[in-house]
Amino acid sequence: MNRYIFEFGLEMPKYIQISRHIKKLIDSSAIEDGEKLPSIRELANNLSVNTVTIVNAYKKLQNEGYTFQKIGSGTYAKRKDSSKNVKKHYSDTFKALSSNLLKDYIDFTGETTCSDFFPVLTFKNVLNQVLDRDGADALVYQEVLGFKGLRETINRNFWNSSTDIEAILIVSGAQQGIDIASKALINVNDNVIVEKPTYGGALSVFKGRRANIFEVDIMNDGIDLIQFEVILKKNKIKCFYTMSYFQNPTGNSYNLETKKQILYLAEIYDFYIIEDDYLSELIYSSEIKYYSFKSLDDNDRVIYIKSFSKIFLPGIRIGYLISPKKFLEQIQNSKINTDIATSSLMQRALELYINRGYWKEHISYLNVEYKKRYEYMIFAMETNLDEKIQFHRPGGGLNFYLKINDKINLNCKELFYKCKKEKVLITPGVLFYKNSWEGEKHFRIGFSQVSNDKILKGIIVLSKVLGNSIY
Repeated sequence: MNRYIFEFGLEMPKYIQISRHIKKLIDSSAIEDGEKLPSIRELANNLSVNTVTIVNAYKKLQNEGYTFQKIGSGTYAKRKDSSKNVKKHYSDTFKALSSNLLKDYIDFTGETTCSDFFPVLTFKNVLNQVLDRDGADALVYQEVLGFKGLRETINRNFWNSSTDIEAILIVSGAQQGIDIASKALINVNDNVIVEKPTYGGALSVFKGRRANIFEVDIMNDGIDLIQFEVILKKNKIKCFYTMSYFQNPTGNSYNLETKKQILYLAEIYDFYIIEDDYLSELIYSSEIKYYSFKSLDDNDRVIYIKSFSKIFLPGIRIGYLISPKKFLEQIQNSKINTDIATSSLMQRALELYINRGYWKEHISYLNVEYKKRYEYMIFAMETNLDEKIQFHRPGGGLNFYLKINDKINLNCKELFYKCKKEKVLITPGVLFYKNSWEGEKHFRIGFSQVSNDKILKGIIVLSKVLGNSIY
């Protein structure tokens, strides 16, 4: 209760002074998000004011979004999302920068492979072969689930023909896959578990479904299973969203035992797993072995989502989803209601590209090239950012997740703006948390769009900006 005691001034009404004082306590985390505030009578007695003053102060706080009420329970603190401005500025940065202007920046924000590596001539020849082979049929939407030839190719090449092709649905990238799965599974006030931190696009989808979102810390080898089961015991969970390899943003991957335990818990506590298989093709460490949740799933608990856009070319916008039998009809209907069909020509081209062996060759090439950049970025960070940041070596993928050391008097939002002035773009950590302030000392940098010389220049700029803010 001592936190609420302060001296009143004479320049404004007492209820405004009280509300302002409580706002400061909430903003500074002296009052935690969701913490119950004192009752009206209790606070009035402690501040020696009448109860009407406290009622007006609490009403003002609620109107400004700093508190909420539970009927019969009381008033609770609600920390406002201070990241909204930086989210908007982050988004607006890329809207404002044309591809020509972006070339003047060192862009550490990339989440997809560089277009410089795209096999334009090979893919052009494949497109021509498809048009010669299929004629006008290649341009017509024919199959709701997706081109059957592509679904058969996916099953044969990536799943050893072990999956029912009727369960494979072609989608326009991973984001649409998450959206479709959510519409099929999640209703208002259903409970969802996500990793903390996690992909902002998934958070937006779950918030849009008005789900209750629970977070579990992600460690180097997967989520904290103790935290996870505590939530499972106390709440009826509908699904768990996970990025099993090189998680966005942390870059962490699940080990085999953690996956098996989560699949076991899914059966015990009756929930489903939405697996976003993100960049699992780009494995640089021999210690990391590939086992998707779906490949280990004996009880049909996993909705598997894979995007070809991230690893191939974003403009193609193709991915696929494998549904459990229980949700097959709902997921198919959700896809139909979203956009009917994904580009027929691109589906047929991708099918031929994979069958000709070009996909496998391209992935091998990307692994060689990106491993070089990965190792160079580690060298650049260790050489220039020592004692300013902490980071984990993910062993694959396209980015690193960095924590600003405590001796640096700077948060990720300030770092974003300062680096932007120096024409270096980073991704602030606040974008990856349900409660954005938890990510204020983190940021993500990627190496997919930058050459080694730009990596070094960008890291030197980061070092300079961080160094100028040491206590």
